[in-house]
Amino acid sequence: MSRLCFIPYNQANIKNIIFDLGGVVLDIDYQKTLNEFKKLGVHNPENTFTLSSQVELFNQLDCGLISPEDFRNELRNHLNKNLSDSEIDNAWNALLLEWNPKRIKLLEHLRNDYRIYLLSNTNIIHSKIYNEQLMSLSGGKNLKNYFDKVYYSYEAGLRKPNPEIFKIVLDENGLSTENTLFIDDTLEHIESARKIGLLAYHIKPKEGETILDLFR
Repeated sequence: MSRLCFIPYNQANIKNIIFDLGGVVLDIDYQKTLNEFKKLGVHNPENTFTLSSQVELFNQLDCGLISPEDFRNELRNHLNKNLSDSEIDNAWNALLLEWNPKRIKLLEHLRNDYRIYLLSNTNIIHSKIYNEQLMSLSGGKNLKNYFDKVYYSYEAGLRKPNPEIFKIVLDENGLSTENTLFIDDTLEHIESARKIGLLAYHIKPKEGETILDLFR
């Protein structure tokens, strides 16, 4: 099979690709999580989850600064609801959609021609579930089997758009910014990556664009 080229930047000398996870490799739908919390009796979760105190709680979980147990307890306090651990986890994980086998095949093909990495703002509650689901689909392979290296924010202690997390990926793997591509669905992350010299592409899943459209 011929070498796959990145269509939007087909003249660039790309040797390495850093992928975001949610909205890029794996589809997500935050509305599904909101709907599940509504079913549990949480009123106006859209408003509740945008409060600065809530956003900071999620940031702490994504950076590994708070345990899942403390996260659940804090969330119960914020929501003023005596929800069980499983109720919280099931609602919290509802945003994770099914894996697309064609995207997994694409990653396998790309590894023949590029060094590929995953850089995700994620937490241990989500990571456990989407890796279990992937292993069920792939015969036991998790995300670390599909990338040269995987970077989870909760393990790194940093989240995008902090430029330091990009520098960690570059430095640890000896990557040069001028031939490294970063793909993410969040414009703020793209802008941060570009500021340190990375090639960066803002994918738009809400417009139906997927990574399957970007390589030929």
